[in-house]
Amino acid sequence: MNTLPRKALRDTHVTMAHGGGGRAMRDLIEEVFTSVFQPPGTEDQARLMTDALQVPGARLAFTTDSFVVTPLEFPGGDIGKLAVCGTVNDLAVGGARPLWLSAAFVIEEGCEIALLRRIVATMAAEAANAGVRIVTGDTKVVERGKGDGVFITTAGIGVIPPSVDIGAANIRPGDVAIVNGVLGDHGAMILAARGDFALSTDLVSDCASLGQLMQAALAAAPGITAARDCTRGGLASALNEMAAEAGVSIELDETSLPLRPEVTGVCELLGLDPLYLANEGRLVLFCPEPQAAAALAAMHGLPEGQGACIVGRATSGESGRVTLRTAFGGARIVDMLIGEQLPRIC
Repeated sequence: MNTLPRKALRDTHVTMAHGGGGRAMRDLIEEVFTSVFQPPGTEDQARLMTDALQVPGARLAFTTDSFVVTPLEFPGGDIGKLAVCGTVNDLAVGGARPLWLSAAFVIEEGCEIALLRRIVATMAAEAANAGVRIVTGDTKVVERGKGDGVFITTAGIGVIPPSVDIGAANIRPGDVAIVNGVLGDHGAMILAARGDFALSTDLVSDCASLGQLMQAALAAAPGITAARDCTRGGLASALNEMAAEAGVSIELDETSLPLRPEVTGVCELLGLDPLYLANEGRLVLFCPEPQAAAALAAMHGLPEGQGACIVGRATSGESGRVTLRTAFGGARIVDMLIGEQLPRIC
């Protein structure tokens, strides 16, 4: 006698019925999503409590983002891991301890349910790794040809301790800029994975949650003034935004930039600048130079920060300008990305 529980969801692909509000939708939600995420309760909202907010001066941090990527699965991750990491990192670079996420899925008719299960499993694993819970969500199904497989929108909530106050406006001349590892892996990998340029590499996405890394850096170097994750637009765009908000100039040292030969090779072949390539597990932070060694030591102690290094510093030069001191002793302006260097990759 077969004692295994009966699976209500027998379909192999998503149909419009799975977005119709009836039994098919309930089966999809229960078997693919809630059975894995295990949200607290079945109401239309998550009801949450944390002792961290009882501390006088603690603040709530809230962020939201949408994720689209082709291919949906790639070396080093998939769109689900991307969604968790991207939202966790947006909270972390503001000094918040990430706690809760929501996840809303727009699914194209015809999407393989096995693919959905893999994406959801990856999301759950990454959320556990990052120390956050996916507590509420939504699903919608669109007609075939009106989506791109799966789109995911996530929102995140975290708590900023009263002792933490970091933001780009706090950067001061003399602060050093630190990145936590090699740059451009995600952007170069996605280019190769799409197969549009007949590129073959062993690159793996740098996609990673950086909440624990940021907390370790703050504990070791409480004077950290600002941090930002280097996603779309890469390190160059992040630094331009920070320089403008702080009213400082930022100077990078080309010889200090951590880049893999494979990434520089892809960029040379396609005429791209690696400073503008997207990253999904990289941040840049600023701290007073006397605290830089402590911040680096703390980051080196975690897998996501083993390649951390100083890449530049803030100066009192022209407000909002980012420059690169080249290996040949010259300098060039690193401007904000205008338009798109690449097709959308996150």
